[in-house]
Amino acid sequence: MLIALATTGFLLLVKKGDAAILVIVSVVGGALLSVALKAGFDRPRPNLIPHAVQVYSGSFPSGHAMLATVTYLTLGALLARVQTQRRVKAYLLSLAVLLSVLIGASRVYLGVHWPTDVLAGWCVGAAWALLCTSVALWLQRRGAIEPNVGA
Repeated sequence: MLIALATTGFLLLVKKGDAAILVIVSVVGGALLSVALKAGFDRPRPNLIPHAVQVYSGSFPSGHAMLATVTYLTLGALLARVQTQRRVKAYLLSLAVLLSVLIGASRVYLGVHWPTDVLAGWCVGAAWALLCTSVALWLQRRGAIEPNVGA
């Protein structure tokens, strides 16, 4: 959340309000989608080992894995679109994927999610990020965000 807020603030400072709105809609929309899915499935959390952290919501899908994927993939794609060097683009997207994977894996390690919860969180998060990236491309064509200088 802190990274999304900091990015939004930066985008507003550099007068890229539409891109800032994209980040907000992406993260808030992903959070709402996560809550709705958790309520719909209402899957109990694993109780094989004592939980390393206290949790109260449903298990499926993993909200942490989903929101990390939404946030980092959306920001990675947004940043990669304005880079000229392919290695910088690859670095940004690889970092986004790595952070998402580590956060999801930590939920299984802490004993608060089944692996399938995390897998579902990654899949839904990636689909939502892809939708948000598609919106970013549309905004790019409108000139609301920087052109893809490295394509």
